[in-house]
Amino acid sequence: MALTSVISRHPRYSLLLVVVLIAASFLLFPSAPVSFNSISDVDYFRNRNNGRPLKAVLRDEEQRYQKVLADREAMVRKWGPTADKVTAFPPEHDFYTMWDFFIPAFQCPHHTERIGTMGDGGKWVCGIERMAQQPSCVVYSFGINGESSFEADILTRAPGCQVYGYDFSVLSFGPEIASSVSLAPRSHFWSYGLGPKDAHSNGENPPMWSLESLMRVNGHRFIDILKIDIEGAEFESLGAFVDSLIAKKGGREEDVVLPIGQLQIEIHARTGGYDTFAPFKQWWEKLERVGLRPFWTEPNLVYVNLIRGARPDLVEYSFMNIRGDHALVSERV
Repeated sequence: MALTSVISRHPRYSLLLVVVLIAASFLLFPSAPVSFNSISDVDYFRNRNNGRPLKAVLRDEEQRYQKVLADREAMVRKWGPTADKVTAFPPEHDFYTMWDFFIPAFQCPHHTERIGTMGDGGKWVCGIERMAQQPSCVVYSFGINGESSFEADILTRAPGCQVYGYDFSVLSFGPEIASSVSLAPRSHFWSYGLGPKDAHSNGENPPMWSLESLMRVNGHRFIDILKIDIEGAEFESLGAFVDSLIAKKGGREEDVVLPIGQLQIEIHARTGGYDTFAPFKQWWEKLERVGLRPFWTEPNLVYVNLIRGARPDLVEYSFMNIRGDHALVSERV
């Protein structure tokens, strides 16, 4: 009765007492931290996406992305009115650049995290925690240039991963891997270049390999993370890889399932005709039609700062593959 009397006479103090008791319960009986390894795969996705199944989340994201595609066409009509009339980087008056047409509008359904060093060399990755859960995974990295913080971080975070590096301009990975006793055994390097077709059997220098050939030689059917930074050769190299897969499906792009989980690529829109809008749009939309969706972008401002007056034609993009049954789109490892 005494407690009831106090509560009725002093409701403010009573509220304060309740708050203090709740806070004390959290301090005295803290809940166990959630570990990705201690929960089931389905529970992980339900916790990550507010209780919604991953397939439903991806379906909704794709619906939103289709609206972005329609908005892009409207923007082309505004500044074109056709793609061949759009200037990629207008010198004055028109308030846009080519990158405004190709925004990273698809949301990765996992944690998105920058892997590797800050500044030039790091990349944005979707679901590194999913890679870490896998008993094995494959990473291909084209373009090393003496800096391997990205590859080293992946090897550190995902102990089941093996990294395959290629760069004809250097002889090894950067010191982040080459000097690491623990990481070097899971890294493999060759001084090859990535090209649209093979050119290495007759002493060509540098030796060039297609992505399809490298996968076959290495015995790989799937690449979890594909990193490409090859100074403009990405257009023909990646385009030829996609074209080959389309041809194997009889030209049916909707049936193509790329053998990659995600793509981190620096785009160099300054050579080979891809510095103009229409050819670039055709290349980009081919990637979209076979299931790649951009979830992050980062302009290369280091280049713009070093070369004053240069166009902003170097941009990093990260894509995820929305097709297949890999770790980013499946509720199991």
